[in-house]
Amino acid sequence: MALGFGRAGRKPGPGGEMPLMDHLAELRSRLMKALAAIVLGVVVAWYFYPEILDWLTAPYEQVRPALEQEGIDTELVVTGIGGAFQFQLKTSVVAGLVLSSPIWMWQIWAFVLPALHRHEKRAALLLTATCVPLFLGGAWIGYWTFPKAIELLVGFAPEGWTNLLNGADYLSFATRMILLFGVGAQIPVVVVILNRMGAVSGAQLIHARPWIIVGIFFFAAIATPTVDPVTFLFLAIPMSFLYFISEIIARVTDRKRGRTARSLDDDEASTLDAPRGLDD
Repeated sequence: MALGFGRAGRKPGPGGEMPLMDHLAELRSRLMKALAAIVLGVVVAWYFYPEILDWLTAPYEQVRPALEQEGIDTELVVTGIGGAFQFQLKTSVVAGLVLSSPIWMWQIWAFVLPALHRHEKRAALLLTATCVPLFLGGAWIGYWTFPKAIELLVGFAPEGWTNLLNGADYLSFATRMILLFGVGAQIPVVVVILNRMGAVSGAQLIHARPWIIVGIFFFAAIATPTVDPVTFLFLAIPMSFLYFISEIIARVTDRKRGRTARSLDDDEASTLDAPRGLDD
């Protein structure tokens, strides 16, 4: 991998690499653009705060009637003089990071891609195109599971009591649930990368399958913020299914790699076995 960071219009130095100061100037430019995108995202999120708040509290409102039928009163509250402002600011920052993520993530890639070879660029772009839908799918499962987690945890309140949910804690809990499921969906990407690097083979993945599945269920049980078996199964089962898919991809890759190696061996052998008449 050659050092090729920098603007497309910059000419490389005598050794084919960009000067260090050009790298630093390009990095500063990319960081400023990413920061401007984040600030703009926060401003937009601040403007649409009521709509974002409705979306964020929809899981809570969904299970609230069921809790009231069980005799449990619950309310979302903010505490302190500046509590409402801090909650709106924190919500806007989190939403702004998500809204601006395509821009600041692209600024990172735009800085790194010029340093990659052509096949590495294709692999990087394919990796990005795979990670994004997997993360969004996992995040959607986390958001869909969120009401069940609320109903379970708040349901431990004694009948007749009022459970006051602090807004900051609610936001942290929701963010953790969504990010956890989104990150957990990246397991096929990790396995495929390790296989591409030659660190593991398809046969090794098959041999280690029982232990990996146990590890996935253990991770899901520890990582999920609830204590019920249902919520962690919503994370463990999709992760196990994605692992099976990555295992199949690794086996197909190993077969292609084996065919390519055999083809290269045949070509090398054919060049050595030249007809005798050519040497005469």
